[in-house]
Amino acid sequence: MTPDSNLARATARRYLTNLQGEIDSAAFYRGLAEIEPRPELARIYRRLAEVEQSHGEYWKKRLLELGRDVPSLQSRWRSRALIWLARRFGPWFVLPIATSLEHESGAYYDAQPEAAAGGLPAAERSHARVIEALAAPVPLLSIAALTRLEGRHQLGTALRAAVLGANDGLVSNLTLVMGVAGASMKPHAILLIGLAGLVAGSCAMAMGEWLSVTTSIDSYLREIEVRAEELSELPKEEREQLISIYRAKGLVEKEAADLANRLIGQDTTRAIKSRRGLESSPGQFTRSAWI
Repeated sequence: MTPDSNLARATARRYLTNLQGEIDSAAFYRGLAEIEPRPELARIYRRLAEVEQSHGEYWKKRLLELGRDVPSLQSRWRSRALIWLARRFGPWFVLPIATSLEHESGAYYDAQPEAAAGGLPAAERSHARVIEALAAPVPLLSIAALTRLEGRHQLGTALRAAVLGANDGLVSNLTLVMGVAGASMKPHAILLIGLAGLVAGSCAMAMGEWLSVTTSIDSYLREIEVRAEELSELPKEEREQLISIYRAKGLVEKEAADLANRLIGQDTTRAIKSRRGLESSPGQFTRSAWI
């Protein structure tokens, strides 16, 4: 068997695995649509199922291009088990699992050039954000109140850093002065050593803070770049889905639109606040590392 034939067989198996995953996802979302009592949310589940089905058609075409037959596949036990749990306990019970599966699918597709060419990684992550919005509780505060609290959070973070830094400096410098004073040194020598310790401690803490903040900013900006590329591909459809979700949860049109815009708005530095490590406020990206 030639290397080319081995590669073709491996590629066909990978395409078949992808097809099976899309069939499972489509069956899962169709099941949620049948269970969901709210028409707005049921429509979103049906839309997600349609997208997953189109992804399945994409992999069927890829298999045909390789000259392979497309087998008739059914959803596997995992999808059926999740649907059973949703019928038993409600759709909300399985949404965290669905979010995790969508994130895994996006990461799995990242390594496949064929999937990236079809826009599948971005679509899977878009689905994950929609499912996260479905599972998350709606904020009881208005957008203005959330913004004010966000500003207080930033101030609290800066105040905490200042208090911890001052405490560290006082303790270390006091320990240094007490140590040299115990050696029966002259008062002016003790004062000079104390000042030197104060300067050294200040420089060390400032450098440590600068390195920490600079590294964090680089990481945040890289994540923003990746998420901005994803959001640029499916902004309108995802925004409409998020608005429908928040409307179904009881928000008025304006606040639902505001929440959706905060998540996928044009200014991505204000939009990025995901559950994948970006727990800090996006407003900190513009803050100097020395503050």
